[in-house]
Amino acid sequence: MKVTIENKKGLNKDLKVFVDKKTMNTYMDDKYEEIKGTVNLKGFRPGKVPREILKRQFGKAVFNEVLDKVIKDTSTKALEENKIKPAGQPKLDLKTYGEDKDLEYIISVTELPKVEIKSIENIKFDQYSVKIDNSESEKRIKEIAKNQPNFKDASENTKAKEGDLVALDYTATVDNKTFKGGEGKNTQLTLGKDLFLKGFDKQLLGVKKGDEKTVEATLPENFPEKELINKKAKFVCKILTIKNPEETKIDDEFAKNLGAKDLKDLKSLISKQINDEYTNSLDRLSKNQILKEIERFKVSEIPENLIEDEIKILSQGMSEEDAKKSRKNFEDVAKKRIKVGLVLNEFGEKNQIKVTEQELQAEVQKQIRMMPGQEKMVMDFYQKNPSALSSLRGTVYEEKILKLIKEKAKPNKKEISKDEAEKILKQSQLQEYSRPNKDEKKVEDKKLSSSKTKPKSTKIKAPVKKSKKVSKK
Repeated sequence: MKVTIENKKGLNKDLKVFVDKKTMNTYMDDKYEEIKGTVNLKGFRPGKVPREILKRQFGKAVFNEVLDKVIKDTSTKALEENKIKPAGQPKLDLKTYGEDKDLEYIISVTELPKVEIKSIENIKFDQYSVKIDNSESEKRIKEIAKNQPNFKDASENTKAKEGDLVALDYTATVDNKTFKGGEGKNTQLTLGKDLFLKGFDKQLLGVKKGDEKTVEATLPENFPEKELINKKAKFVCKILTIKNPEETKIDDEFAKNLGAKDLKDLKSLISKQINDEYTNSLDRLSKNQILKEIERFKVSEIPENLIEDEIKILSQGMSEEDAKKSRKNFEDVAKKRIKVGLVLNEFGEKNQIKVTEQELQAEVQKQIRMMPGQEKMVMDFYQKNPSALSSLRGTVYEEKILKLIKEKAKPNKKEISKDEAEKILKQSQLQEYSRPNKDEKKVEDKKLSSSKTKPKSTKIKAPVKKSKKVSKK
């Protein structure tokens, strides 16, 4: 194989690849030897079919397969030997090819620019730790206790009031006809929470144990029997018990019911939980500071094809006219994103950062836990969408890179109180929403909203082993 570089213009290069016919014929011989042992033709013993017969039967298919293999092998090798990292899929133009002929083709490639990452170690960012006062954890524990009240049986003839727990049996009808799902036994309602049907428990205020009360309520939009949706139903309720709430005692037993060893352990766990909540939010600010610093890095030239691809992503869902109006701002956003992605990728490669299958699956499980009740849907989403899994891999890759950057860069360590943390987060939120670049703000909003249902897109790709596809022009 002989490779020469032609038409070098900035990041764009043409590589002329020449493979002599002797090498091509060797590939052809190997392929015919391979298929000779697998082909069964009438009148010939397995493995004894003459080359000429095979050529007449399968010649065209064999040559096409060999041509694809040679192009794949030689194009990959040509790029690697010349240390060219393609920005996007290279284009191929076949000049000379055919059986018993030399192969000559041109690879037109846009190269990724050279990126300087030494200054990463000079990046400065704020690294916060939040000091949680004991009173904060005690306040959180009281809130938990308030939302988990104990109940005791009310005295005889006590009328139910808001906050009481009422147990009842009911039979429901629509137009005097019973229906599927219209019966309930020992149904328990906390009056005032309105968790059963809208306005239902309000009508039970004042009932006593043993009373029979008819309640009217409209069946909801998600009622299983579709023909009864929005119909008014009558519920004949038999009141079984009435229980009054009593203040939950905060002691070791209460702590054990929440999974702690004792009350002291619970306070420690709650304090850590509060700390983690603020630390995670503040870590995102630190990450944004690092990314903003990287945006200032100098990159010699950003490939036009990457800019165009990014603009297409940014303008998704917009009309052609709106996309045209926003193009200049989208170009600026695209260049920033691509620059950050190039720097992070280069840093990741230099430091041999990889994402293992275990790390990827752990992130999938994390996404599943974030959507309780929809676990199967989330799992199916990733199983059926390889691109979504690839995007998630990119997210993990980026987080690993940023973690290492934090270790190598220069943190400005600050210990702050919970109130100070809230103030910092509030200020950052105000700054975010007063950002002058409205188009970039819209893009970020779209990313945030979409990340609730699917993994966010990422500017960088985690390295994975895969065969490279080459298309013939």
